[in-house]
Amino acid sequence: QVQLVESGGGLVQAGGSLRLSCAATGSIFSVNVMGWYRQAPGKQRELVAAISSGGTTNYGDSVKGRFTISRDSAKNTVTLQMNSLKPEDTAVYYCHAVVSSQGYVTGDYWGQGTQVTVSS
Repeated sequence: QVQLVESGGGLVQAGGSLRLSCAATGSIFSVNVMGWYRQAPGKQRELVAAISSGGTTNYGDSVKGRFTISRDSAKNTVTLQMNSLKPEDTAVYYCHAVVSSQGYVTGDYWGQGTQVTVSS
């Protein structure tokens, strides 16, 4: 059983910063891509940022230059540092990972979601 446990999020004023963290736990053989998606009310879930096991990063256009994703592969954790936050960044943020279990079964896993609210 694999779980993604998120922490961070909350309420911040525009221009402020927040950090989200996510840890993959359970019967893990390897963690491939890790990343963050977000979903605002009435909108589709969108990619915020992702990082491969090799460290290659990919960002959504709206967060480039403001958000930074990093990972600690030894601990199976991923962190999203969010700076210069805007009200339009308000959404539920979901951790995502592609994980191969000890039984060598690979699957997509999602965290429970954490609310980020940016006030103007």
